[in-house]
Amino acid sequence: MASVAPLDASSAANAAGAPRELGDQQSPSNTRQLVTSIATVFCFQGLTMSINGIGSPWIAKSFHLGESGIASLFAWISFSAIGALGLSRMIDRMGRRRMLLVCMAGTSVSALAAAFSTDVVAFALSEIALYAFIGATVSGGVVILAEELPIELRARGQSWGGLGLGAGGGLCLTLMPIVARDHSWRWMLVLASVMGVVALWRSARLIPESGRWQRAAASGTTSASSFYDAFGKLYRRRAITVLFCSLLGNIAGVAASSWAYFHLVSVVGLAPGVASGLMLVGGGVGMLGFPLGARGCERYGRIPTIFVAGVMTSLGALAFYWGPPAHLPLRWLWIEVTYCCFTAGLSAGQVGGNSLGTELFPTAIRGAMMGWYSLIGAAAAISGQTLIAVLAGRVGGLSIVVGYLSLLAIPNAIIVALLLPETRGLSLGAAAMEEAFEKSH
Repeated sequence: MASVAPLDASSAANAAGAPRELGDQQSPSNTRQLVTSIATVFCFQGLTMSINGIGSPWIAKSFHLGESGIASLFAWISFSAIGALGLSRMIDRMGRRRMLLVCMAGTSVSALAAAFSTDVVAFALSEIALYAFIGATVSGGVVILAEELPIELRARGQSWGGLGLGAGGGLCLTLMPIVARDHSWRWMLVLASVMGVVALWRSARLIPESGRWQRAAASGTTSASSFYDAFGKLYRRRAITVLFCSLLGNIAGVAASSWAYFHLVSVVGLAPGVASGLMLVGGGVGMLGFPLGARGCERYGRIPTIFVAGVMTSLGALAFYWGPPAHLPLRWLWIEVTYCCFTAGLSAGQVGGNSLGTELFPTAIRGAMMGWYSLIGAAAAISGQTLIAVLAGRVGGLSIVVGYLSLLAIPNAIIVALLLPETRGLSLGAAAMEEAFEKSH
């Protein structure tokens, strides 16, 4: 993406808190600045949130945990979403930008605490705080992109946010084997903390407050709204459908993405460096799912994109975890292709899901809805990791269980296609029934 342009007068006013009028749009340079700033924040968050999954073999060794033990630890850490839900509601009450900065600072402090935790309980508590702040930071960034970008760029903005997360994960994948071999996996958490401080300093200067939120706050709509408005008459069907689909999709996605490195190292038997190389290349190609997902959302719609992405995720993950066939020549090619397939599906599905999920609900509860997504995502992670922990020894191993769980992305895609409205081409206010919500409050 093009280099970041300096703040102009209107951008400086936005950063200082002056609300924009309803019809105003950011200039192309300010749009690029906003997108690149959020992508930078997401890169830091992507590296931090990837440490557990990629570092799981070393974390398990440090705390003397087996397959079931490390899965149980990750399940406990997933309770962080309760904190993320509360923090996301504060995004609606206190503002997008302010809470984004607070949560970034919290992420850095929690990462440092986790790095120095030698007891598994202290580590788990630090990680619960860490992931609560990560969840709220990502929620705030996704909401800012949805509210500040013009109609034709909303999906593309979400794709750049996803690319930032993916780039952070790729950086973690590159560095983790080197750092863990020569020093300790804990140094990755220290690096994440330092990156967070740098990203926080940059974000404080460049990310403005959402003009849409400022208007809602000034009108009193945010203060009049309730934490449970998503389940009121206007949005009940949407909320229940979205959250149930989120449960299914997250069980599939968390299971497939969390255990890929562990599968290659501990099940397939690849050397850590080889596994990192295959995942780095495959994940890099799979990141094409972000721009392809954005193109699909803008050209064909959010729902068709989610449907195709769900099928790709399920079939790709199933082939990855259950293959390659015995004695297959060039089995690395099978691993690479299947890994590309399901990571591209996850990437495209993230763009479609974030676009649709933010567009279906009004400004006053949009942050809270992102928190509900985080809570359901945690419930999915706990359910998935618990099922893996319980069934891994009974049905043939961890990889077999993950393959079965990845199939849940298909019914998720079908339900979305049948029950949710398409939002492509609609203004944010029209898609979210903003006027009806404001009248009801």
